[in-house]
Amino acid sequence: MSHAPVIDVHRLGAEGQPVVVVDGFAPDPERLAVAGREAELAPMGPYYPGVRAPVAADYFEGLVQVLAPILREVFGASGRVRVDRALYSVTTLQPEQLSLAQRLPHIDGVAPGMMAVIHYLGPRDLGGTAFFRHRTTGFEFIDAARHRAYLDALARDLREHGAPPPGYIDGSTPLFEEIGRFDGDFNRALIYRGGLLHCARPAPETLGPNAKMARLTVASFLSV
Repeated sequence: MSHAPVIDVHRLGAEGQPVVVVDGFAPDPERLAVAGREAELAPMGPYYPGVRAPVAADYFEGLVQVLAPILREVFGASGRVRVDRALYSVTTLQPEQLSLAQRLPHIDGVAPGMMAVIHYLGPRDLGGTAFFRHRTTGFEFIDAARHRAYLDALARDLREHGAPPPGYIDGSTPLFEEIGRFDGDFNRALIYRGGLLHCARPAPETLGPNAKMARLTVASFLSV
């Protein structure tokens, strides 16, 4: 028997950007998890530290009634919502394989109205997501107006402090302060603006060719 989703709104850091946590996000998460495990996953682009595959068009069936009021009431969406991409995603790269970009917090985009949804479908918490403040600028959220200043400041930071050591970010660093973290519980979703600095925190047992478990998520990117 399915239960109504439980929705919590968190305001992070000094800038108070919202991250919405939805437990019980999808009405049939087991079906989605099976589809993700059976998908033909492959590397997709230079930034994601793993493999991906597009989700089927029916993924959003049963989710609209949860998403729509959140986007409207928390994020002020008043128009049409467009799905730009929705991807099954499994982190696979071991710490020593990460590029510089993969060792730093990132944003999903700076376009106005861009939203991200991370839906965890692993059998248990196999690593959630953390959010960060860039120490030099104080930025927690990067939009188009801040993007150039952030990139320039980050380049100066890297020249002064050097590149971070190999590994996924776990907590605060000399360049970034962690301002919030959320576990990756089964059928939990995080909903946030695409410009928030964040990074995945995969559990060690999910990484590499002999991984015992897969940190399976669906990453959806919306325009509102």
